[in-house]
Amino acid sequence: MQSTNRIEQRFAALADQGDCALVTYVTAGDPDRDATVPVLRTLVANGADVIELGMPFSDPMADGPVIQRASERALKHGMSLRGVLSIVREFREYDAETPVVLMGYLNPVEAMGYETFAAEAAGAGVDGVLIVDVPPEEAGVLNAALGAAGLNQIFLIAPNSSDERISGVCEFARGFVYYVSVKGVTGGKSIDVDEVGEHIAQFRKHLSLPIGVGFGIKSADAAAAVANVGDAVIVGSAIIEIVEAHADDPVAMNRAIADFVQSLRGALNRSRAA
Repeated sequence: MQSTNRIEQRFAALADQGDCALVTYVTAGDPDRDATVPVLRTLVANGADVIELGMPFSDPMADGPVIQRASERALKHGMSLRGVLSIVREFREYDAETPVVLMGYLNPVEAMGYETFAAEAAGAGVDGVLIVDVPPEEAGVLNAALGAAGLNQIFLIAPNSSDERISGVCEFARGFVYYVSVKGVTGGKSIDVDEVGEHIAQFRKHLSLPIGVGFGIKSADAAAAVANVGDAVIVGSAIIEIVEAHADDPVAMNRAIADFVQSLRGALNRSRAA
């Protein structure tokens, strides 16, 4: 395992440059297994700083219909947790630097076993893990296994997160914190940037980790606005919609993803430079 986690290295470097991180999400195995690594490479080549890779699950309760369909497509083509790790290993043959965060739900991890999962994920080249249905008050055993393997555990915080929840996040979280900018599921309503800024200002009184903002960023303009209040902009559903629209044409899919991510990167750069 690396002595300093790639997530920590990347956020430190971006902070030194005054840049906002672009975190991009796709579901592993969507629309099929062979499509994923080329998409990951396209994301990085066009400006993504961190890859968030979804672990498909049959009941993704925090995800809206767009990402639910992505999980269904991936599962239909036989994607499993071990398959997700094999994708990360393949990606690492091309890219040893970009941080990779696995995002998903506890059941498959629990079935594999916490220590086995942590060791195999670290060995594959994973840097962080976000388990949506593991709040900090239930994270002790998993957090210890991930930490022993050198993996950051990422946690969600929301507009209505209590001081008690924030304290728990402070105890266990490493790498960055994922701020859910709207109530509800992924890909839902658009965000209120002023409200996000107010909440982040409150969270910063307790949290020293970088704060990434997601769950409602669908355009370059929205990304630029969020870049003024957060340390990272997290975009998922809008990319999955491109995957879905071009599922039968990998060339067109990667071209459209490249154009969209370039627009996001440019917007973040202009926003921070202003």
